[in-house]
Amino acid sequence: MRRPPRRPALRAGLSALLLLGTLTAAGSALSPAAAAPAPAGGTPAPAPGLVKAMERDLGLDGRQAERRLRQEARAAKIAPRAERAAGASFGGSWFDPGNGTLVVGVTSADKAAAVKSAGASARVVEHSAAELDAAKARLDSRAERAGTPDGVVSWYVDPRTNGLVVELAEGAERGAGLRAFLAAARETVPVAVRETAEEMPAPVAAGTVGGDPYYAGNSRCSIGFSVEGGFVTAGHCGGTGQTVRGWDGSEMGRFEGSSYPGNDYAFVRIGHGWWTEPVVLGWGRTPDVLVRGSNEAPVGASVCRSGSTTQWHCGQILAKNQTVQYQGGAVLHQLTKTSVCAEPGDSGGSYISGDQAQGVTSGAWGDCTGGGESWFQPVNEILSVYGLRLRTA
Repeated sequence: MRRPPRRPALRAGLSALLLLGTLTAAGSALSPAAAAPAPAGGTPAPAPGLVKAMERDLGLDGRQAERRLRQEARAAKIAPRAERAAGASFGGSWFDPGNGTLVVGVTSADKAAAVKSAGASARVVEHSAAELDAAKARLDSRAERAGTPDGVVSWYVDPRTNGLVVELAEGAERGAGLRAFLAAARETVPVAVRETAEEMPAPVAAGTVGGDPYYAGNSRCSIGFSVEGGFVTAGHCGGTGQTVRGWDGSEMGRFEGSSYPGNDYAFVRIGHGWWTEPVVLGWGRTPDVLVRGSNEAPVGASVCRSGSTTQWHCGQILAKNQTVQYQGGAVLHQLTKTSVCAEPGDSGGSYISGDQAQGVTSGAWGDCTGGGESWFQPVNEILSVYGLRLRTA
């Protein structure tokens, strides 16, 4: 596949800032843009391009976008201690953009005060997150044994409704198989059945997102996030042991590990003069973004995606731990659903919330002209599976 045109250098200086090299092979003339300087308080200011992208994609003005980024960063930081405060009573959490706070469900009113002391709002719910996850796991197991009925697009735990959501293709015929599937879903927890006009998602298979392109066989994909020794990306981009070439066609490395279907993640170990940097490309729409961690953003938070096909787009996190049936019958687990569009060529690339890595692109429906939705595999799961350490600034 023909290599896409290289973006112009935006602004030299990140290499000096990080005391690292360039983004790609030795000899590349490109220098990524420097990140916005940190204010006196020590919290990095959001990149201007990131704010503009949120204005465009989320309908916010500049002040609203900056405020929301600060609120979401705070929510992501307090989420772990709020969950600990809730203990076994924890019923899930989500970001409420209306009041800018993290909301935590608790099955015991006695735990509400502890959650509030941790900095979150509390809502008393009927089912714990453990009960909801167990109900979804039983549905996953049933689908693995008996197959996923035609017309079922996905299912997931929704902390906001304290139940499961099963999404059906619009107009799906509710035959015996589908009725049995829904009955099984409803055995222990509430289930909301929603028809969706979205198409069955498909792997974004031609190329990937989040950084410079790379090639595996005849497929073009892109770096998701840099880790010590290489980078993470989508599993459908290549199998374990497959060699990888860089954007310039030179040998880059190989897939050290890859999982697809079921999961959709991979680790590429690099060498041959290539090295890694903690950067997500802005493609000229925003300065390249420094990655400073991987705090998991809650449902309802904003998230942006960088892609070699459609470049930079933003949206919201809609659901987590979603099981999705792709075109061709492949079933994927533990995906995060977003309102961000994606197209072929965007697979494997980065989803980032503020400066926190979230995941790598798996699949999508629609496009970035008429609209659509996309799914990512959470980055912390990938790091855990392969024992990797995220490169951070």
